[in-house]
Amino acid sequence: MDNELGSIETEMKRGFLQLLVLIILEKDAYGYAMVRAFRDLGYEIEENTIYPLLRRLESKGLIQGKWKIGEERPRKFYIVTDSGREMRDGLLTIWKKQDEIIKHLTMENKNV
Repeated sequence: MDNELGSIETEMKRGFLQLLVLIILEKDAYGYAMVRAFRDLGYEIEENTIYPLLRRLESKGLIQGKWKIGEERPRKFYIVTDSGREMRDGLLTIWKKQDEIIKHLTMENKNV
């Protein structure tokens, strides 16, 4: 049971993390800063999870990366594109509908 639950949790997290990234990148940020921001909100992710996701989203044109050379080491900052905003809005619509259904069903089950 634990292996099956873990497998389903992994699938759920994959889509959820994509949505989180498209939301947080309304303001530009680099990978590790996103990891820290998510952790501050109680959502634990590994650094080795965020970078492949950022590359995938960038290759799909949903985010855009730009290297910045500053006082410290070079960092690649990302920002959501117009296509990424459209995707984010669509995902949020799906998320809200799913949330409504779950709330309805759990309330219905409480009243039985």
